[in-house]
Amino acid sequence: MNTDDVLDEFRAAGALLEGHFILSSGLHSPVFLQKALVFAQPDRTERLCRALAQKVLDEVPGGVDVVVSPAIGGIIPGYETARHLRVPAYYAEREDGVFRLRRGFSLSPGARVVLVEDIVTTGLSSRECAASIRGAGGEIVAGACLVDRSNGTADLGAPLIALARVDFPTYPPDQLPPDLAKLPPERPGSRHLHS
Repeated sequence: MNTDDVLDEFRAAGALLEGHFILSSGLHSPVFLQKALVFAQPDRTERLCRALAQKVLDEVPGGVDVVVSPAIGGIIPGYETARHLRVPAYYAEREDGVFRLRRGFSLSPGARVVLVEDIVTTGLSSRECAASIRGAGGEIVAGACLVDRSNGTADLGAPLIALARVDFPTYPPDQLPPDLAKLPPERPGSRHLHS
């Protein structure tokens, strides 16, 4: 599966949106990938994550012991990718603003971990999740995601395996191009929500 195939899956799910969006990173973009619409369709999610698992198998010598994903966006692709890798699927949650393994999840010392994300833009959430994995004794052998919006520039502190690499434009809030600035911004992600 290549970048065009992945984007076709997003288009078919109505999940490739155009407008003015504020991403979870705080950057603004004319393109948003509403992965929830993809993950609502098990057959589509299964195809994408099976392809991601195969790419992990092809690119990670020595195998994988466990998949860990950051909650909440990484839970579904993490689980589905782990299912195809035939390894456990754990997730880290924010507790007092810091990712931690909870709910009885623990890593054996030196466990070979693939950190699975949905979409990577700057890699901040992945790096924060990686810190929790290392703190729990895991060795991150790779990061993996369905879509790398950084087009290979995000630094996760480990190799990043992506089904799709794209270069959708992103802008800091004070550097918006005029055509984007005239559109009302939408914030479709969940990071800014509070319970």
